[in-house]
Amino acid sequence: MMRALYSGVSGLKTHQTKMDVIGNNIANVNTVAFKSSSTAFSEIMYQNMSGASGATATKGGVNAKQIGLGVTTGSTSVNITTPGATQTTGDGWDLRITGNSFFIVNNGSENLFTKAGAFYVDGAGNLATKANGYNVMGWQVDPDTGDIRKDTVSVLNIMNEKNQTSPPEATTLATCSGVLDIKNKQVNSDSGYVLSLNFYDALGYNYNAKFAVKAVNVDDKNYTVELTDITDATGRSILNEYASRPEFNGDMEAAKASLFGAQNTAVVRNYKMNAAFTYNNGTITDSKGVALTYREDAQTGEKVYENADGTSYTVTDVFGITGDALAAFDGNTNITAQGTSATFTFNDTVTGCILDYNEDGLNPGTFNYIGTPGSTSIALNMASIGTEFQNITMDFSKSTCYENGDNCTLDLLKGDEQKINGAGKKLGKLTGLQVQEDGKIFGNYDNGNTTLLGQIAVANFANPSGLEKLGDNCYRTTLNSGEFDGIGQDITTDGGKMTSGVLEMSNVDLSTEFTEMITTQRGFQANSRIITTSDTLLEELVNLKR
Repeated sequence: MMRALYSGVSGLKTHQTKMDVIGNNIANVNTVAFKSSSTAFSEIMYQNMSGASGATATKGGVNAKQIGLGVTTGSTSVNITTPGATQTTGDGWDLRITGNSFFIVNNGSENLFTKAGAFYVDGAGNLATKANGYNVMGWQVDPDTGDIRKDTVSVLNIMNEKNQTSPPEATTLATCSGVLDIKNKQVNSDSGYVLSLNFYDALGYNYNAKFAVKAVNVDDKNYTVELTDITDATGRSILNEYASRPEFNGDMEAAKASLFGAQNTAVVRNYKMNAAFTYNNGTITDSKGVALTYREDAQTGEKVYENADGTSYTVTDVFGITGDALAAFDGNTNITAQGTSATFTFNDTVTGCILDYNEDGLNPGTFNYIGTPGSTSIALNMASIGTEFQNITMDFSKSTCYENGDNCTLDLLKGDEQKINGAGKKLGKLTGLQVQEDGKIFGNYDNGNTTLLGQIAVANFANPSGLEKLGDNCYRTTLNSGEFDGIGQDITTDGGKMTSGVLEMSNVDLSTEFTEMITTQRGFQANSRIITTSDTLLEELVNLKR
């Protein structure tokens, strides 16, 4: 009876322990990443009343007589590998681990491990846990390569002063695209069609370079591109300041030549005769076949052709000559026969780089070259102005020359054709952070840059169930779990990932817990009956003395 009494007591104690575990599970049903525990019972050693005997020729063997001495708690195991449900939070710093990995956190004295990914950035710029302020550990960015350096894990100081800004970049490329129309009035004017290029220096300051596209000869589709000015954000002309240097002594054309390729290029202008006129043996005739004579008014300088009846035609009507070319016309010089027509030809000096398009051939109107034959681009030599600048390669190969309703759509933009590479950038300010599935943390800046700031490392164990629970959703390594190597690993190594904006909830199954509670209650009641029954029997024994 005494053995039964003590067995009942052990049963009460053991079921009480199980109830404690169940109560803790239910209490943490809404705890982030909580892992439920379960209790396993183990019987206590048996007392041998008699030993076993072996069989003989005349008698069978006898089993040992043993009486158990009760029950004890065999183990309390953590259901650590079963994931909990997913809760959407919308907070980018709430991370859920898919897989068997653990986040690595540090309490100031040692590395601990957790499944709870509720993080925030503290006042020092460190990534930390919301529950207890432990620092989240990971890998830093190698300053030389810009890649993650996977060595011993350290505190992720992702919002330090250095990471608050992204350095500016100087513009190194520019692309001209669109259509140049032969008949556009601006192209055929003295000021030309204006192209504007906004660009950055290496300090992030903004500048504007202006160019003029001018027609040299409309009929032959000859054009020039001329640098006219470079101004800063305040409108101040740095081109004028550049020209005032001793080496130029105010010579603006020489300064332009230094910045924008070959200048003062000698070209041949050709003006073909209007179809209403013909040329034969040195004589120009009108549409009626009447010969014309050239006359220049001595007082007005007007240059005309007229017939015997006094009908006059301006030189621009005959050849289309305007501007400086008209001033150079003398009625005979450089007029050459071309079948039944004629061409007025003369050398002229223009400022700018030749822009040439295909007039004939298989693809008329397409780009041929700029500057010199074979060149698709020309340099704006900004580095000669100051060390804060870089030379800008200006690509004109995307431009064309077609009829477009007299409209020009040429546009000069910084960067390559996709407006990405070589475009340059201002100083960027940090506007947001994001975590990728592999734990890499990127900073987003208002200049369009995205910069790698660090990577959250994780830990894996041969026996995660062997980890020791410490509270605060944290675990510590034991001899049975395996040691942490101090380095960790990339979560994707084992096929895991991190999901931003969600959390892993508790894996407590309430239906299971309440079922276990009922069976535990019944077990506790049954063991209490053992005690009361044993007490009754003992009482009866005591009463035998009366």
